[in-house]
Amino acid sequence: MTKNTGNQGRKPSVLDTFKPLLIDVAPPLGSYYLFKDAFGMSTFAALAWSSVVPAVRTAWGLVRERRTNALAGLILVVNVVSLLLSFVSGDPRLMLAKDSVVSSTVAIGILMSVRLGRPMMTAGMKPFVVKGDAAREAAWQRLVSGAAAESVAFRSRERAFSVVWGLVLLAECVVRVVGACTVPVDTMVWLGSVVMVAAMVIGFVVSGGLAAGPMERMLSAEVAAGRVERPEVAVAA
Repeated sequence: MTKNTGNQGRKPSVLDTFKPLLIDVAPPLGSYYLFKDAFGMSTFAALAWSSVVPAVRTAWGLVRERRTNALAGLILVVNVVSLLLSFVSGDPRLMLAKDSVVSSTVAIGILMSVRLGRPMMTAGMKPFVVKGDAAREAAWQRLVSGAAAESVAFRSRERAFSVVWGLVLLAECVVRVVGACTVPVDTMVWLGSVVMVAAMVIGFVVSGGLAAGPMERMLSAEVAAGRVERPEVAVAA
């Protein structure tokens, strides 16, 4: 009898890919207008309370996973620090600019991780490439350890993936800072979300074409070449 593995090897859908982005955009944007228009809060107060949502979500993710995630931890720290600084200044435009601080700090962290040989974005990309398959997981380990013929090219693409995201986030930071200083606050609240979504889409497309796509093909070739031992399937008597 063959054991049903359910969704263990299911390829992540488009919704799976963009779900975290939707969660990060919708609650802060919706809560801002709710606090400001429905509850009559000031612009600064509405921005402050809506900014709590992403920080709480990141903290909850760290507690739920019960393990350290460098990217999530970095975002949480920057969110909390920038939120506190915004409360001290009391300036709504600084509240908007704090999102740029998050993007730029994370971007620098990502680029530094590449420099140190431990690309930070790999943790987020790997599940979509491995797809929960044991053979692909083993092939991944061979490629990143240098034991496979395509290891050098594979690691190069891995670094490229993080570099693309680092540069995209830096560009988003510049656009948001300019907007926070020049665009009306109420307009920048939703426009900032548009900028973030556009940056994410560009990041997905460019990093997919330059890195994730080629890495997936190299991984499939490594498995097909028979370099990975597959576990024998037990057959019931």
